[in-house]
Amino acid sequence: MRIPLRIIVPVALATACAGVLIAFLWWQLTQSTMILNNPTAITNETNLIPTQISDLPIDPRDQALVYLRQGDLFALRGEWKDAQEEYEKAVKADGGLPALRKLAQAQLQRRDAFGARGTLRELKQAGARPEDLLLLESILELRSGELIKARAILEGATDSPQKHYGSALLSIIEGDHTNAQEELTQVINGWEPILRSYARTLQGAYDEFTLFPEGSNLHLITLLSRALAQVQECELALPLLVQVTNTQNEYRDAWIVQGYCELVTERPEEALASLEQAYNLDPQKPEIQYFLARAYAALDQYQNAITFLEYALVNGFEPQSEVRRLIATQALESGNALLALEQYEELTSEEDATFDLFEGFITASLALGNSEEAYLKAKEAIERWPENAQAHELLGWAALETDRIEEARLAFKKALSINPELKSAQEKLDSITEE
Repeated sequence: MRIPLRIIVPVALATACAGVLIAFLWWQLTQSTMILNNPTAITNETNLIPTQISDLPIDPRDQALVYLRQGDLFALRGEWKDAQEEYEKAVKADGGLPALRKLAQAQLQRRDAFGARGTLRELKQAGARPEDLLLLESILELRSGELIKARAILEGATDSPQKHYGSALLSIIEGDHTNAQEELTQVINGWEPILRSYARTLQGAYDEFTLFPEGSNLHLITLLSRALAQVQECELALPLLVQVTNTQNEYRDAWIVQGYCELVTERPEEALASLEQAYNLDPQKPEIQYFLARAYAALDQYQNAITFLEYALVNGFEPQSEVRRLIATQALESGNALLALEQYEELTSEEDATFDLFEGFITASLALGNSEEAYLKAKEAIERWPENAQAHELLGWAALETDRIEEARLAFKKALSINPELKSAQEKLDSITEE
């Protein structure tokens, strides 16, 4: 039995939100201090996504901020299609320049040059800083392969961190590593905090390469490609990686980064092929199994995704909660609510379980007809998060399914008192009133 979309969509969304902040924790915990003895290899772990999202609470009634936060969560995980949808909502909700900048970023990641140029025009009309417009315009040309145009734009611009950062990217692409490092130094010493962080990441690839006196140029290219992936420039990294994998077919880590970049730039078939190459070279590495599962998931091959997620779990992928969340998501997509519920039971038993995991347990339980279990778990969620409007809405839903009509009414009213903009709670409350 395939579960209706009205069940799948909210659970899948909640699962993505819950897992996104720790999805790449293993990347972040194993930095370049863990160097392989083999001078032709990059670090033991390929730290691709160092970005972190603030967990400070935001007013749920500020829709633009809600959409931006949601988009950032999707972006962190490399799910740029969903991120773009959230950023578009933020723009429509009067999110201003921040929303437009993030929308442009998502469009760039999705290779939507036409859409990005349209957003660039909107940014100009909204009064964006010239240096920010410069960086976006130059990156558009770099990603389109128009290196001469990019150089002309950058050389004609006034001095700024954005100019130096764009010039550094151009130099990396052209293989002028001396100039690239000089430009990165300018950015690191500049006033733009995000670009400073990105520049340190790129410079870190050069610094790591110096630890390998006998390192090859392919090794340097792979390190730089990994760093480009970290700073969300996979489109620039991919041509570099192809040089490596075409020359050295057994370079496992290059295949991993290439597969990752193909995955986040929405090339799932290519990602699957690259990650299968990495898997053939190292079938026991849980990180390869994890990304291979994501490639299968992107191709809607749910059972294959579940199989490789289970391999990753058995082989010690950390954090395990991320794997279990994804197993639950794929199980729901394939109509296996029982498997999803098993994962949520395991996850909600942990002391640091998030609200979104409770939401997944409750929704899966209701889908299976285990209404009483859903109700008890919803009561537990209220105890943990008494000021969470969605928790009260879930309690109302579970109460409704167990014929606790008056309790459901009170729960929906409480949810709306916390967040009057929670339309789904209002609709459920209205349905009770009509009855």
